[in-house]
Amino acid sequence: MKGPLFYAKILLFGEYGIIKDSKGLSIPYNFYRGALRLHADETTLDSHKKLVEFCAYLKTLSPALVKFNWEELQADLDQKMYFESSIPQGYGVGSSGALVAALYDQYATDKITVLENLTKEKLQHLKKIFAQMESFFHGQSSGLDPLNSYLSLPILIHSKDRIEPTGLPSQNPQGKGAVFLLDSGIVGETAPMVNIFMQNMENESFRLMMKEQFITHTNQCVDAFLKGNVKSLFSNTKALSRLVLQNFKPMIPGEFHTLWKKGLETNDYYLKLCGSGGGGYILGFTQDFEKAQQALSGHKLEIVYNF
Repeated sequence: MKGPLFYAKILLFGEYGIIKDSKGLSIPYNFYRGALRLHADETTLDSHKKLVEFCAYLKTLSPALVKFNWEELQADLDQKMYFESSIPQGYGVGSSGALVAALYDQYATDKITVLENLTKEKLQHLKKIFAQMESFFHGQSSGLDPLNSYLSLPILIHSKDRIEPTGLPSQNPQGKGAVFLLDSGIVGETAPMVNIFMQNMENESFRLMMKEQFITHTNQCVDAFLKGNVKSLFSNTKALSRLVLQNFKPMIPGEFHTLWKKGLETNDYYLKLCGSGGGGYILGFTQDFEKAQQALSGHKLEIVYNF
């Protein structure tokens, strides 16, 4: 291994909203992880090649923003370094974010470390560095995924320019309620989904819906989750789920439209996007996980958090 493990992340709330300055809440997801390793073989050669391309891109970034130890990095690339990862790609759980965090941690020369006093300025600077690094993979990045992976802490997003590490209410292992991941079985791509969203934002009624409803409910979900207010959390998650079904249909794989609607009608579960959508994971919220399992039988579910 060439460095420590870095974990996946889940954006519980804030998908699309944070582009327009809503609140957001992002948490590490330790079930999936990745680390840099040397000596790629035939099965990991593609990862090595991608890393070579990524490092070539990093050389185009301004040294005023971030500096790397190119000598050490090149020596490791010569030893066929690759990123060994269990994080599924195109699933909205931060596969590229973990790679960015690992590379910065190993090779940045004036790096901001997790151990130092993380002031607001340092966090913003890290986010800016990570946004530039990760844009290689998505064309545009907020930098939040790598930041979450690098810090391995829940992050509360107040706005684009204000973020802070936060604590979460204690989980209840015996609790019936859960946040879960539903596997769509389809690989999603971020850039096309974000393009659709940006086109929709040119429509006045869509802009109004975002401002007056989507962002309001997103902010209330974040506040309710952090305060452990389950009643408010579920009423606002239901409202968000309905808004997504009505206004973000292209981001929901076609075969899940009916399941989405069924959750709203029965109240057994509510579905929402996990990241940009279009495939990958779908996030689910339920007050009774056994009921949700029965209602979604035949689909692969993973619990993320217990109430």
